[in-house]
Amino acid sequence: MTDLRSIFPGIPYVESPLFERLLGQLDLTVEEARVARDLHERGYAVIDFPDDHIEERIARVQDYLAPRFGEDILDPNTVKEAGHRIQDAWVYNEDVREIAANRQVSNLLAKLYGRPAFPFQTLNFPVGTAQHLHSDSIHFSSIPERFMCGVWLAMEDVHPEAGPLTYLPGSHRWPILSNIMLGRSGWDAPRDKAQQPFEQAWAALVEQSGASQETFLARKGQALIWAANLLHGGSPRLDPKRTRWSQVTHYYFDDCIYYTPAFSDEAVGKYDTRRIVDVATEKLKPNCYLGTPIDAEETASTSLVTRIRRRMRTPAGLPDDFDPGAYYQLNPDVAVAKLDAVTHYLTHGKQEGRRYRYRG
Repeated sequence: MTDLRSIFPGIPYVESPLFERLLGQLDLTVEEARVARDLHERGYAVIDFPDDHIEERIARVQDYLAPRFGEDILDPNTVKEAGHRIQDAWVYNEDVREIAANRQVSNLLAKLYGRPAFPFQTLNFPVGTAQHLHSDSIHFSSIPERFMCGVWLAMEDVHPEAGPLTYLPGSHRWPILSNIMLGRSGWDAPRDKAQQPFEQAWAALVEQSGASQETFLARKGQALIWAANLLHGGSPRLDPKRTRWSQVTHYYFDDCIYYTPAFSDEAVGKYDTRRIVDVATEKLKPNCYLGTPIDAEETASTSLVTRIRRRMRTPAGLPDDFDPGAYYQLNPDVAVAKLDAVTHYLTHGKQEGRRYRYRG
């Protein structure tokens, strides 16, 4: 019998055109096969998060993060439409990190995609986002494509009026949008406009398809796995005084080039490549092509690291072993915001307990 896994190694198993025949060769349990089929057919699958201590972790995460949102999350006058979020809290909160680095989840994803999986970003929310339907493929893509997925964990029972997560089943099979399709250049596009240029196109596709959105009224401890190109977002918060605590973890897979299509022009070789840190190991993951690491172009953040290093002195209170390059890599939100590493650490990072060097 031909090993179908070797025919398209550059396509995730759950996205493969050979999926039906391939499924019998993957040595999956009944539950794993159910998750695989849901991802293949619908673009998402629901699981119970596999952590015996998840209740305690959720309580600690809520207690730790709630004061750090800076505003009353139950006051509708202070909550923006997009909702509160804290990116990459795994850097300084061990429970956020343990949820993201859950070995059973990573192992399951590896079975379903055919490559080792690793977490590279976390987002924590106390309320619904009301975010426009979008595909993660414009934010986080890979070469080969579709080797990325998200896992959304409900940290409380979700009420219908709290702005539940919403998605379009089957939309993961639609074309992955690119700048060239929209007739625009992404290379010099404003960095705060990643998603907006694509929203009209997604809306047109939704209207044309006639597809109906579904909402996820999750129970505390349930998680939703979704494919890279699944359209998803946040439904309206009908009761702004209701919370909707959750954690999103984004995963990549080994042996890929990792980049941001929203700011890339692939046709002319301009790729906004990413410097990715594996949350589980806190080590850099190299951009690779067919197993060979490549020298990716410097991103805006690495250029900023170079500039900081050139002019850096040692202000009072800065540790002798402070490494601005490691600080950016371990705190991607600081790099994305193009903040000075030293200044941010002294004014915020030190108090928040952020890491500035790799564990040795």
